[in-house]
Amino acid sequence: MRDLLERRVVEVAQVTAQLYGAVATATYERKYPVTHNHARQTQFAAGVAAQVAGPDKVNGDIAPVMGGEDFSFMLEARPGAFIFIGNGDSAGLHHPKYDFNDDVIPAGISYWARLAETAMPA
Repeated sequence: MRDLLERRVVEVAQVTAQLYGAVATATYERKYPVTHNHARQTQFAAGVAAQVAGPDKVNGDIAPVMGGEDFSFMLEARPGAFIFIGNGDSAGLHHPKYDFNDDVIPAGISYWARLAETAMPA
């Protein structure tokens, strides 16, 4: 898909410029890859989250978001899952009005501990 997108962005820029008697040069930079979760790891992560928070608190049907994420490089190298831990009613992460909800810290710690305990039992 990235190859197609790169090709089409360049084509559209050039054809649009031609329509107006101009010339366009488009530079397409591949910075961050798509953050794409792997099915088995996502199911595992959601299952652990359900153990910690309860199945009614886990939403496995989140709409895709357009933000860039460093973790996408890890997911290209190894199977995994990028998840969100609910923060309550606040602006999104990286927004100036974002307010981290300290009350979710115990649930977050419990999730990560249970994840490790489940993935690597003694």
